[in-house]
Formats: sequence, structure tokens, C-alpha cells
Amino acid sequence: MQSQQLKWYLLAVLALIWGSSFILIKRGLLGLTPFQLGSLRIIFCALFLLIVGFRSLRNVPQGKWKYLALTALFGTFLPVYLFSVAQTQIHSSISAILNSLTPLSTLIIGATVFGLQFQRRQLFGVLIGLVGCGLLIFKGAADNPNQNYWYTLFVVAASVCYATNVNLIKKHLSDLSPLSISTGNFAVMLLPAVIVLFLSGFGSVATAPETQQAMLYIAVLGIVGTGIANIIFFKLIHMSSPIFASSVTYMIPVVAFGWGLFDGESLAPLQLVGAAIILVGVYFSSRK
Repeated sequence: MQSQQLKWYLLAVLALIWGSSFILIKRGLLGLTPFQLGSLRIIFCALFLLIVGFRSLRNVPQGKWKYLALTALFGTFLPVYLFSVAQTQIHSSISAILNSLTPLSTLIIGATVFGLQFQRRQLFGVLIGLVGCGLLIFKGAADNPNQNYWYTLFVVAASVCYATNVNLIKKHLSDLSPLSISTGNFAVMLLPAVIVLFLSGFGSVATAPETQQAMLYIAVLGIVGTGIANIIFFKLIHMSSPIFASSVTYMIPVVAFGWGLFDGESLAPLQLVGAAIILVGVYFSSRK
């Protein structure tokens, strides 16, 4: 019973942390390019995790490093850049709502690639979610002609990456501790992130006041929103299932939408309907 309660507490904490990530990305983009933001997010998180979890790397068998590299690629490296690029054109609340496609993607990837069994009801949920996604994007593009809603595809791609990640962790890394997985992931990503940051021209703007202010937001995003949150997330996957863990995206849009309203964003009534349809689809696909 305690384990059952704990997994719901962890889910709520994750929703609060990750729901706040989108507004931090938005603030960070005021002084950084998407590639600078994504790289700094990885670097800040990697330094934090190597400080607190370096010793845990000794527990990683040599044969597991290839899976750590894959989960690093799909779980963090690609998504941090995809979300950063997407939010140059779409609102943070829209980005969060589309991120709720992750459980649907988890079901599809799990069934087609990893042999996960699914029921007809879950397939029905996937179709409902796709209808809601289409409605949200179509109405958003019509109401915001100044925004390029093709950029929503970057968020959809990120949700597919996340889905691949949770299935890989459950299948190949369930015997490793959450701290070992997180630290191993970011140890793998640190050098590539530094190279991308160097190539992005960061050195020429690093001392600008707006850049340094943006870096503060990304430091919080990297350490709390990525490092600590990833440890919690991997713990949640170990305690439950990939679909339950990815259902954190039920609650993320609520938190992100609250931050969006605080920051002057808004959604049209039809977009709220689309968001609700997506969450209904996620509900059906996530049920056992």
C-alpha cells in the first residue's frame, strides 16, 4: 500500500516540476538560441549529477552502456533541442499539451517495436488522442497566423523520443538504480552538448546581461527540471510501468497552462476542447 501511495506522490511531484519546465524554456529563449539553451540544460544537469552520482557509475555493467547511450539520445539529448526549437514559434502551454501525447506514443512504440500487448480500448484511446491533437493544432494555426504551427511537429517528435526512452529503460535497464541511469545518461551527453554549445557561437554572447539572466532559468531547468526529475522518473518506471510513468503528462498541461495564464498566454475554447480530447485519449490508452 505504501508503494502504491508513493508512486502517486512521485507522479504529482514530477507533474509540478515538468509542468514548470515550459515557462523556464520560454524565459531562457529570451537570451539564448534553442541550441544554446538545450546544450546548457544538459551541461548544468550533467555537472550536478556527476557531483552527486559519480560513484554510482561503478555499478553499471559494461554491456549496459550502449543502452544508456540510447536512452540518453531519446530521453534527453534530442528532446531538449526539439522543445527549444518548437517554443520559438508556439506558446509554452501548447507545447505542454502536445507533450501529453507521450503515453499514446508509448503504447504505439511499445506494441510495434517492443512487443507490448495492448487492448482494443487502448487503440481507441490513441485514435481519440490524435483527433484532439489535430484539432488543437488546426485551431491554433487559424487563430495565430503570426506563429508557425508546423513547429508543433517538433513536440510530437519529442513525445516519440520519450516513448522510446521509457520502453528502453523498462526492457534493458530495470536492474540499474535511477541514479546510475541518470548519471550515466548525462555522462554520455556532456561532451556532445559542449561541442554543440561551442558551435552555436555562445562565446560571443556569454557576457551579455540578457544571456546571463537566461542562464539562471536554464540552470534551474537543468538541475531540478532535468536532473532531479529524471531520477524521480526512472524510480517511477521501476515501481510501476512505462505507460503509468508516462501518464505524468496528464497533469503537466494543467501546471503549464497555469504558468501560461500568469505569463499572458491564452487558449481559444476550441483549443481547450482539443486538449480535453487528447487527455481522454491518454486516459483510455493508459488503462490496464
